[in-house]
Amino acid sequence: MPHPALLAISHGTGSRAGQAAVAALVDAVAARLPEFEVRLGHVDVQRPDVEASLAALPDRAVVIVPLLLSAGYHVHVDLAEAAATRDDVVIAPALGPDPRLAEVLADRLAQTDAAPTAPVVLAVAGSSDERANDDCREVARLLSARLGREVSVGFLAAAEPRLPAAVAAVGDDAVVATYLLAPGYFHDLTVAQAAGRPVARPLLDADPPASALVELVIDRYRAAVGGHVK
Repeated sequence: MPHPALLAISHGTGSRAGQAAVAALVDAVAARLPEFEVRLGHVDVQRPDVEASLAALPDRAVVIVPLLLSAGYHVHVDLAEAAATRDDVVIAPALGPDPRLAEVLADRLAQTDAAPTAPVVLAVAGSSDERANDDCREVARLLSARLGREVSVGFLAAAEPRLPAAVAAVGDDAVVATYLLAPGYFHDLTVAQAAGRPVARPLLDADPPASALVELVIDRYRAAVGGHVK
């Protein structure tokens, strides 16, 4: 019996750079799993959407791996409703929170010109689902533990404190860590709202994806199928 297909579902973006960065992550996962069916779909903005992606795999069990940093509306509602139409579809957990995300965030911060002791504000998209916001706060705690200094959270939408208030509260020497998967609207907004403070790159960009992110996607799939993926 073939392994379940790995259907990676991103949020979707109109940014060409963001699209390329997410596709590169999925390509890297597929290269690590050459005997597996690995596909990319999107919950919004891009095509194929979730329904079309599942329809393209009619005779295969499918594990949906959300390429989402927290489990909000898209996981609990959009993906759950799509998966409910079939009894051979399983949804893996969202990518975050996870210590490997803090690892990549710390590496991104080290690449900025900010002082190594600069206070850190973690810029996150924000959600109307407080469970998703709590996931982001947990990543801030993981990053704080890794860096050995305080990390506060600034939301770009839907929750408080908003990023401008968060960076103003910390001071002019703050550095902004970008808890966003890829370039796009929210990263552009982060740069604009950082008011001249250094802004780290998103988790994915034009560079090859960090091995920690590739492993994270594979581990989410592996856990969903009971660990039987080498």
